Amino acid sequence: MEHAHLHFHADLKDFIVPLERHKIIVHDFNRKASIKDVIESYNVPHTEIDLILVNDISVGFDYIVQNGDDIHVHPLYPRSQKFRARPILHLSPPISGKPKFIIDVNLGRLARYMRLLGFDCLYCNHFDDKTIAEISSKTQRIVLTRDRKLLKRKVITYGYFVRAEFPKIQVKEVLIKFNLHPLIKPLTRCTYCNGKLIQTEKRYIEHRLPPLTKKHYDKFLTCSDCDQIYWQGSHSSRVEKLIKEFSGDSQ
Repeated sequence: MEHAHLHFHADLKDFIVPLERHKIIVHDFNRKASIKDVIESYNVPHTEIDLILVNDISVGFDYIVQNGDDIHVHPLYPRSQKFRARPILHLSPPISGKPKFIIDVNLGRLARYMRLLGFDCLYCNHFDDKTIAEISSKTQRIVLTRDRKLLKRKVITYGYFVRAEFPKIQVKEVLIKFNLHPLIKPLTRCTYCNGKLIQTEKRYIEHRLPPLTKKHYDKFLTCSDCDQIYWQGSHSSRVEKLIKEFSGDSQ
């Protein structure tokens, strides 16, 4: 039986069982396997990894683990972080432009909140794992999920396992993880379908408004995709409180 030593660093320890979380893991093996397969056998998705050092040499996911290897697995670090190994092979490509997301079916409330803050979040409760993975691969959308198995799909380059269980905490976690506070633009996307909201004159939609709404409100937004109408109704104070709660984390 051959073996290698595994060291998981920083928040990658979140995926390791508690008894082994702060230990050097001795991985025994008797057949050839890629380092990606070995790492993911410990429930650490490749999408969470930016750097793998084997015997102080930076390697890719296709490296075949050898007997006696000393393996250090790191999450996404600032590119200014210094390591002895040269050259450094970063495994998590930088995201160009404003991040776009595709959100797993069991995180519907997270999708609604993120859209409320103006982020492009594709969500459909009929999407299966294969569909999510394919869309992410083709459009460079970041997968947000609490399903580790989904993130292990090879075609997914950008993905994040959301640690928190409660939707409001999930939003705050994602905002911090992807440094999104400067990009918040509330009430610019439809919370139902993700379409962009546009200001609309009352005269174009008044035939669709409830009588009291028509009487008391004059400013409206409509979704460019699903035509949903938005106005500052009785719910607006609750919405403003939510936006302030999420945006306040940037202070």
